[in-house]
Amino acid sequence: MERAFIGLAGLQGFLSVALGAFGAHGLRRVLAGLDDGALRLSWWETAAHYGQVHALAIALAAWLVSRGHGGPARLAGVAFAAGSTVFSATLYAMALGAPRWLGAVTPLGGVLLLAGWAAVGACSLRTPTIR
Repeated sequence: MERAFIGLAGLQGFLSVALGAFGAHGLRRVLAGLDDGALRLSWWETAAHYGQVHALAIALAAWLVSRGHGGPARLAGVAFAAGSTVFSATLYAMALGAPRWLGAVTPLGGVLLLAGWAAVGACSLRTPTIR
């Protein structure tokens, strides 16, 4: 499981940097002429930021798995991966013009991110399994 999390962390980190750069250099010009362009760009930047932070969080989960923290660490990694995907994807989609009702889905990703951080905290409550 730790190898999968490390792979996901690398992929998510790569994509969030690439998409952040696209937003800063390409999308900014496209959105500049729109009435809601600044708002859409802020969604894009938030999505990229959360993607970057949670790429590191997935790597943290991989490390916790490698240290024998078992279930809570695996839950953290899955929650971070799913949560950041839902959170960021909905914001990216709205920035590109998808219906704004997707904004009602975005908090579900946030709840998953919170669950991931709670699971990281739970790792401190159990003795690691010695491998």
